[in-house]
Amino acid sequence: MAYKSLVSFVTEAARIPLVLEAGIRLARREDAHLDVVCLGIDHTQPGFFYAGAPAMIYQETLDQARAESEALEAEVRKRLKAEDIRWGVEAGVVQLGTMAHLVSLRARFADLVLQPKPYGETTDSAAEAVLEAALFEGRAPILVLPETGLGKTLGQRIVVAWNESEEALSAVRRALPMLIAAEAVNIVIVDPPAQGPERSDPGGLLTQMLVRHGVRAEVSVIANTMPRISDLLCRHVRDQDADMLVMGAYGHSRLRQAILGGATRNMLQMADVPVFMAR
Repeated sequence: MAYKSLVSFVTEAARIPLVLEAGIRLARREDAHLDVVCLGIDHTQPGFFYAGAPAMIYQETLDQARAESEALEAEVRKRLKAEDIRWGVEAGVVQLGTMAHLVSLRARFADLVLQPKPYGETTDSAAEAVLEAALFEGRAPILVLPETGLGKTLGQRIVVAWNESEEALSAVRRALPMLIAAEAVNIVIVDPPAQGPERSDPGGLLTQMLVRHGVRAEVSVIANTMPRISDLLCRHVRDQDADMLVMGAYGHSRLRQAILGGATRNMLQMADVPVFMAR
């Protein structure tokens, strides 16, 4: 499978240069179509009526969200107009609580979603909601971009975080085109269980599967010597001089349809290379 349909969701002007630079480069490299969805966020809660708030207040917030989405669309169109890739732009207004339906619908039919890190001092509250909706409801693979973007050599040296889970295997399968094209792929396993199904050969079956596809893969089994797995993975990525990390996305909640788990959240907060995630 190739990545022929790329999509990004933009909710704030400050992130447009990061998203578009990455999207343009990847669309050109993969000969893909890039779609950008510009979202204006209406922060009133659906289904609630605020006592004493006149109808004009609701209309004002709606108009403001619409103006924001149109401004984002204009800026994106201005940037993409000069490019030689296939692209499309659309704008829409959504409430934060109902955003998941629109995002998941568009993500479901994309080969890859490109989004900036959802955490940071200047990141708005919609960034995490977009990421969760695309991952958990849209079931789309996502390439999460650090502040430095794709970097100069995306996908030449890739680290795969492997823990025998369905999520990790799903991420590997969805990242297969990039893994095949990579110069080197390192499968890292942290403290494999002594009684697990791969106890005699950690990562052996995964390596066999990848090698049959032509992937240049090797396995690293390392001990958990740091407080958090995310700390260990970040250090290993640096040690391998890798330019991308592939990992499964974990998390669930009874209170929300989807929420990133602690390990996934920590990894996204700390990673300084693009993180390819799927579930």
